[in-house]
Amino acid sequence: MKRMIIFCMLFFCSSMVLTATSPRTVKYRQIQKKIKDLETMVKDKDAELLHTPENPVEGCLSTAVTCFTKGVQKLQPASSQESGGFAKAVRIVSKFTYRDSGEHCESTCESYEKKTPKEFLKSFANLMQ
Repeated sequence: MKRMIIFCMLFFCSSMVLTATSPRTVKYRQIQKKIKDLETMVKDKDAELLHTPENPVEGCLSTAVTCFTKGVQKLQPASSQESGGFAKAVRIVSKFTYRDSGEHCESTCESYEKKTPKEFLKSFANLMQ
């Protein structure tokens, strides 16, 4: 009977480990959520247009992520009432990094088209997926 209980506990624990979400996946989901939050809080009218990478090639993903994290720091809240949550979301998204395979990318942030803050955030969310 003891062996059966031990076996069941071992089976249960191992199945829990296999179904647990990786820390990287949790981090990506948190950043995607914060990007969605920023879309609702960002000032879109009379705001600075931002260089927006779209469909970057495989070797340029690191450059694209760097462009997005720098651009996020230029965003402004739509109203002063949202500034606390806005600042926290910007801080979390700005910490995101991506390590590339080490290939040199010819594209720079300035080579990408400028778009509104909401379009910028939608492109960032698409890249994260």
